[in-house]
Formats: sequence, C-alpha cells, structure tokens
Amino acid sequence: MAEEIKDELKAKPAPEAPAESKPAPASEAAPAAAPAAAPAAAAGEGEAKPVRRRIKGSKNIPVGVVHILASFNNTTVSISDPRGNVISWSNGGRCGFKGSRKSTAYAGTIVAQEACKVALGHGLNEVEIRVQGPGSGRESAIRAVQAAGLSISGIKDITPVPHNGCRPCKRRRV
Repeated sequence: MAEEIKDELKAKPAPEAPAESKPAPASEAAPAAAPAAAPAAAAGEGEAKPVRRRIKGSKNIPVGVVHILASFNNTTVSISDPRGNVISWSNGGRCGFKGSRKSTAYAGTIVAQEACKVALGHGLNEVEIRVQGPGSGRESAIRAVQAAGLSISGIKDITPVPHNGCRPCKRRRV
C-alpha cells in the first residue's frame, strides 16, 4: 500500500512555486519542495474518493428499497434489500422528535438521513423509493436520500386508494 502511494507521488509533477515568491538557492529549494508535495498529493487523493466507513458485520448489499411512510402524525423510513429484509430503519420518535414535530418536513429529512447513514455502511449504492401516505415528510425524505449519496433508480407512490370499497364514516357536523 505504501509503495503504491510512493509510485503515485513520483508520477505526479511537483507543484510549481507562485510567481510572487523570490527564487531560493538550489540547495534549499529541493528539500523544501519534497515534503510540501507529499501532503498536497495525499489530500488530493482523499478528496476525489468519498470515504465510506463499513460497519462491523456489514452485509454488503449494493441494491435496496427505501420505504417511506409519511402519515399525518409521524414519518417512518425503512431501507430493505430487494427481498424485503430490513437493513436499517428510523422514525420521528427515534430521532428525538415528540408530539406534532414528528410529522414535520424537517423531521422527515432527519429520519431519512439517519436511516441512510446506516445503510451506506452496509454497502448500499442504488435504491428504489416507495412512498406511502399523505404526510408532509414525503418530499423532504426523498431529497435527503438523494443528498446522502444513494443513487435513485425509481420513485413509486404506493398509497392505498379505495376503488369505492367500504362505506365512509358519516359526515362530521361542526
């Protein structure tokens, strides 16, 4: 590993000095340039590739399904593999929201971020999103999943809608 980094450092040209600085004697210029080049190249490599930490006992699942249930009282996000086995989940109460705050759009964002953080540790890359319910956390949870670094292959609304099924309750008189 260390040999590969050294080879990459040798292949990259050393950064040139800015035009404003005065040229230093040849004996001082060479030792000063070498240490400065190593941290710059190492920092450049770290920025190009996002670091994803793997969880101990991770499952290495590349594709999954994000289920977002946004009701009037709460938002629940669960991430599963394609067969339906749950990888991670979160909801408004688990993230510290109480009462009517659980159903807000901000709570939906935080809930989705927390669930995605655990799922990324299991090697998840691509997801399909299935949204259910009329709550306000629907769109914000979808945006949070995308912002977490997961690529979205499709979004489905699976809210159950009756096709003139059961008779509705009597009308409310206020």
